[in-house]
Amino acid sequence: MPLALRQAFLALNSAGPDELHRASLAANALTGIYADVVAQLLTRAGLPAGQIRAIGAHGQTVRHQPQAYDGIGYTLQLNQAALLAERTSITVVADFRSRDLAAGGQGAPLVPPFHLAAFGDGQESRAVLNIGGISNITLLPAGCATAGGAGLLGFDCGPGNALMDAWCERHTGAAYDNHGQWAAQGQIHAGLLSAMQQEPFFGQAPPKSTGRDLFHEGWLAHHLSTLGACAPVDVQATLAELTAWACAQALSDLRGQYRRLVVCGGGARNAFLMQRLAALLPGVAVSTTQDWGIAPSDVEALAFAWLAQQALRGSPASVPAVTGARGTRILGAIYRA
Repeated sequence: MPLALRQAFLALNSAGPDELHRASLAANALTGIYADVVAQLLTRAGLPAGQIRAIGAHGQTVRHQPQAYDGIGYTLQLNQAALLAERTSITVVADFRSRDLAAGGQGAPLVPPFHLAAFGDGQESRAVLNIGGISNITLLPAGCATAGGAGLLGFDCGPGNALMDAWCERHTGAAYDNHGQWAAQGQIHAGLLSAMQQEPFFGQAPPKSTGRDLFHEGWLAHHLSTLGACAPVDVQATLAELTAWACAQALSDLRGQYRRLVVCGGGARNAFLMQRLAALLPGVAVSTTQDWGIAPSDVEALAFAWLAQQALRGSPASVPAVTGARGTRILGAIYRA
């Protein structure tokens, strides 16, 4: 993503002037990138557009406030699905969250049913951890797939890469901490870690979801302001520990049942973070989705392709036990080619 567009999206995470105008142009620009990527993929695969059933286009989340303010709340993903259908001549399925929200749910996370389809097992209970900007976990009890998804659970754990990336970029100029090499050089600041762990979100029972609305640079700055001097590298190490701790907490009482944790998302490429996860989860085998033949960075894209397929079939794809909605719903709005 071009730097200017990335900065535009980050700026839209909080209130600012002329938001409607800036958001609309950012959505148009993002859609142009999507269309270019689709064209490149078709060329590489040697396929005409007519052979593609649909594109699952989730868009870029800039605000996530489910059930807030009026009991319904809102969630906003910037996207121009109609423009993408025009540019690609392919049916587009988009707006996956809003129907679940309308049914009283959080609208997130949406990937657990795909995790079940891709990684569920008849004999072994598994947990799938997605570490993107925010981290979310899916619990797949043994036999869940053959039992129609009974027992499937999933929820957001807390920050994933969002805080680490922002802090790394501010102090090193790099967009992310490659393999966690910078964090590995620091020392965990016990006071900062303890203060951040007091965030009420961590103690909430699921269903729950979150985003940059909560875990943003201002949130970190608030906690830092209560401390004395703290070296930037130590803050990075502490942020990595917070992410690992928040994820490990999701399995803290279930390690006897869940002895395998499968990690995907950009965080799976952070070697230091993976080491900390393994250290905090003794007795749990921690690996990545690569062991199942799926690159960790591909899982989210595959999930929204799967959700698009479900929408075209008219099949419900939400899980009330995950989002808190009143019932299952067909997710996504369809923009025909």
